[in-house]
Amino acid sequence: MLRFLLSLAVGLGLGLGLGLYLGWIQFPVEYTDAPPSTLAESYQDDYTVMIAAGYLVDRDVNAALERLRLLEISNIPQYVQNVTERFISSSREVRDIIYMVALSEALGRLTPIMEPYREVNVRGTGG
Repeated sequence: MLRFLLSLAVGLGLGLGLGLYLGWIQFPVEYTDAPPSTLAESYQDDYTVMIAAGYLVDRDVNAALERLRLLEISNIPQYVQNVTERFISSSREVRDIIYMVALSEALGRLTPIMEPYREVNVRGTGG
């Protein structure tokens, strides 16, 4: 029994030592800053909603465009319109749709399907 426990302790010690060496010295984690354009579509959608929410705070269309350029999309207004209409069609959260409709309208891309959410937005802000 003593031989078994000694073997177990030595094995655990060697395994722990080897694991720490490999994890921290030989193959450490390398962090890189990936651009938003490399994100999956769902995360790009979340990023776009965050930009739209920021637009509602500062009302700076140029800043929103600069932030969206990081997605490396050729036609940003068309992209925002497409995402907004996809959100409406797939019944995404109303708050997200309202943010996107406001940004889409600021970019000159308000479509009939967006109108009801624009009215909610106008009523919701007290305007």
